[in-house]
Amino acid sequence: MSLLEWWPAFLVERSLAFAVVSRVIMRGPRRSATSLAWIVVIWFLPIAGMIAWFLVGEARIGSRRRLRHAELSGRITDLRARLGPMEEYRHYPPEYGITTSLALAVGGTPPRRGHALSLIGDTDAVIDALVVDIDAARESCNLLFYIYLPDGTGRRVADALRRAVGRGVECRLLVDDVGSNDFLLSPLCSELRSSGVRVVGSLPANPLRAVFARVDLRNHRKLAVIDGLIGYTGSQNVADASFAPKPKFAPWVDCMLRIQGPVVRDLQAIFVCDWYLDSEEPLERLLEVDPGTAPDDITVQVLPTGPNNDNEALTQLALAAFHGAREELILTTPYFVPGEAEVWSLCTAARRGIRVALVLPARSDSMLAGAVSRSHYPDLLEAGVSVYEFQEGLLHAKTLTVDRNLALVTTANFDRRSFDLNFEVSTIVYDSDFASQLRFLQRSYMEASEAVGYSRLASRRWPARLIDNAAGVFSPLL
Repeated sequence: MSLLEWWPAFLVERSLAFAVVSRVIMRGPRRSATSLAWIVVIWFLPIAGMIAWFLVGEARIGSRRRLRHAELSGRITDLRARLGPMEEYRHYPPEYGITTSLALAVGGTPPRRGHALSLIGDTDAVIDALVVDIDAARESCNLLFYIYLPDGTGRRVADALRRAVGRGVECRLLVDDVGSNDFLLSPLCSELRSSGVRVVGSLPANPLRAVFARVDLRNHRKLAVIDGLIGYTGSQNVADASFAPKPKFAPWVDCMLRIQGPVVRDLQAIFVCDWYLDSEEPLERLLEVDPGTAPDDITVQVLPTGPNNDNEALTQLALAAFHGAREELILTTPYFVPGEAEVWSLCTAARRGIRVALVLPARSDSMLAGAVSRSHYPDLLEAGVSVYEFQEGLLHAKTLTVDRNLALVTTANFDRRSFDLNFEVSTIVYDSDFASQLRFLQRSYMEASEAVGYSRLASRRWPARLIDNAAGVFSPLL
């Protein structure tokens, strides 16, 4: 092909690349590392880069879905005003005022007093408790899970829901269309639907939807609300600990909260919003149920996050907690793919004398996420952060304790996907007794781990270090 023949095509390609790069730049400096990585990819690999940007470059949720969310949120706010404000607890530890204000500003839910909490760190115990509560339900059972597997655990929960429907209880199950794809195509799902359980797939992934919204935005939440009085949330999916899709990493190690008290209504509101967006069934009437208060009087705050809200709430919350620590930080997460700000905040905390411990699985089911995690080990260890690798399965619990006074149990991984893209829910607990209980569970993870030291890093061959560091360099695109 002569120069005159390919020159027009080259100009078109460069013009398109320039237009897409300009769009990336117009996002502003807030995500400069991510933007710079996208600019490099688009400019030097224009065809592949532009296709990738169109598919996964922006958190496009679709204007119709965003408008419906805003509409329903407004109706829920009006309903709460008519019901009368629940008491807000203002006597949280003053050093966590920034954390509390951030969560209130981005999530709209204040800290509330009057809760009883149970921390459950075993998969079978979580499912046992959930089944018991479903079997005792009288009005409604609303479940939302990223992964629901048609295995033994899935069957147990399904049978409990079918029994509840038989008693006249309204039962709804909302599952992510990708995370629970096997279940949605299974005979178990058909049995549930035929028995009267409403089953809906959230955020359907199909080529047509890709034109209007980003297809890999997922509903990663895990929560259940029984009769508007009892709530569950945490890292546990409806799946056996052996986790059939990835058995070689088993067991999956999770923790879950069972909650009684005012924030159960906040969890119900999250379900009502998500259910409406995928089913178009309004359920605001469920928010009229008063969950009451519990004598334990623990203060709790719920933070829903996701691309419906133009914020980086989880990142801000983590940074506020790191900067507010006085003595100790313990963080457990299955996937550690942080931005520069999060890494340097952990390092800064360690350098100013805070005991900082990071607990990760020794073997990650994501090779890329594992490589990114290891790329940060040298900086973390040099700053004085203690890094542990859990040896007894895949540590899937996503927790944070600060100074034995503040505790965070969340559905979110410590990665850009959870921070910016997924729909997540986090529970902040302002109570030293509960924080100590969660810390005890975290310490049990550390005891089942191996500490990472410089000698092990030095023994890794250069090709392995090269792969890890390359993954770290391109982590802003993950």
